[in-house]
Amino acid sequence: QVQLVESGGGLVQAGGSLRLSCAASGSAFSSHAMGWFRQAPGKEREFVAAVSWSGDSTYYADSVKGRFTISRENAKNTVYLQMNALKHEDTAVYYCAASWSAEAIVARGIMYWGQGTQVTVSS
Repeated sequence: QVQLVESGGGLVQAGGSLRLSCAASGSAFSSHAMGWFRQAPGKEREFVAAVSWSGDSTYYADSVKGRFTISRENAKNTVYLQMNALKHEDTAVYYCAASWSAEAIVARGIMYWGQGTQVTVSS
């Protein structure tokens, strides 16, 4: 079992930056791939980024490629999402997710979800 707790959300102006963190507790964080999803009001939850258990492989949604960076520190049981050049359309609740592989996360095969953290980008 893995418990995920997100932090770092908030209000930021368009063009600004935020870094989200997801702290994991429970068994074998380093053996799980990790990812981020987001859900805007009235929309479905969508994939944002994923990283393999080793950190060697990363995947991004086209809408965030070049602006967002996912990384992880297995020694700290933490995964990060650095968000730069934020746009109003990035406004959403951001969810941390864990699964058996990064490819599974991209395919929305999720084992564990966090509770989410709100990101609001003012235009």
